[in-house]
Amino acid sequence: MTASLSALRKFVSPEIIFGAGSRHSAAHYARHFGARRVLLVSDPGVIAAGWVADVQASFDAQGLAWSLFSAVSPNPRVEEVMAGAEFYHEQQCDVIVAIGGGSPMDCAKAIGIVAAHGRNILEFEGVDTLRTPSPPLILIPTTAGTSADVSQFVIISDQRERMKFSIVSKAVVPDVALIDPETTASMDPFLSACTGIDALVHAIEAFVSTGNGPLTDPHALEAMRLINGHLVPMIANPTDIALREKVMLGSMQAGLAFSNAILGAVHAMSHSLGGFLDLPHGLCNAVLIEHVVAFNYSAAPERFRVIAETFGIDCRGLNAGQVRERLVQHLIALKRAVGFHETLGGHGVGSSDIPFLSAHAMGDPCILTNPRHSNQRDVEVVFGEAL
Repeated sequence: MTASLSALRKFVSPEIIFGAGSRHSAAHYARHFGARRVLLVSDPGVIAAGWVADVQASFDAQGLAWSLFSAVSPNPRVEEVMAGAEFYHEQQCDVIVAIGGGSPMDCAKAIGIVAAHGRNILEFEGVDTLRTPSPPLILIPTTAGTSADVSQFVIISDQRERMKFSIVSKAVVPDVALIDPETTASMDPFLSACTGIDALVHAIEAFVSTGNGPLTDPHALEAMRLINGHLVPMIANPTDIALREKVMLGSMQAGLAFSNAILGAVHAMSHSLGGFLDLPHGLCNAVLIEHVVAFNYSAAPERFRVIAETFGIDCRGLNAGQVRERLVQHLIALKRAVGFHETLGGHGVGSSDIPFLSAHAMGDPCILTNPRHSNQRDVEVVFGEAL
């Protein structure tokens, strides 16, 4: 008896090397791909933290030539991607290595797309638009949140349209992810909070996504358990490498889950917000999460109950409405415990902006796998609640 097509599942991931000090093996993996000159992509903050110097030292020790591109904004922009691709060709590079948070990693992925295709990055918006393989790509994350290092997503900011756009393709899954918890030591507490909540949102949205399945659920649940249990202690004890490893592992598991199950309304709305106001992605997710959970709950009550139980909430004897309320309150309490008190209104979003933001959110690929079917009016209401 053959399985039905609807039961088929695929799962993509890079080769993952996880552990303290793994950044020092960047040259070893670049050599695997026959690299002659590496394009190293990063940003000024990561350079200042000293992580780029560690990677450069690994190249120098192996006699491997490199060129550094660091003109990357916190939300990487179309023109930065195009400049990076031009630099890649000028320097005659053949492998790309990025070290940083989601911004340098997304920029590096997009540079690879443009370098391979020779066309503007704007032409690749959407799902499965890539036709030519990108150069070999090695990513080294320095935040425990975005999971660009394991995902098939690229998010780029189009400043002219004041919006972000998504490129989703297994062709942008990196070849190698060197996941080194030591690199997260340079995050300040607010960045730790934002990226940690971002990773938690990845896990929640992947678990309730219409694309969930047996290959993604274990990763999503383990990510929730790790982040829920270790994010608050990590922020309180920033030098504890064991806690950093737990949160970094949670972030990685969440990335494997959402890369394959895709996401939902939090990310669709967050991409719209981040493009409009140039705000950090993790901040946008953290502001929205409990409002979207409350909206989505009725569409997947059993799955949300499992999430609540994974967070340690005792659901015995509670009806769906009570579980929903406990889960929402848990998320709010967790955000407060990591020092997060932001609102959309506090960042200058007004009710007059909501129709524009909602229209763009409805055009984002992530809305397609949201568990509750939503129209623009629904999204407007949720944005309104988050003001």
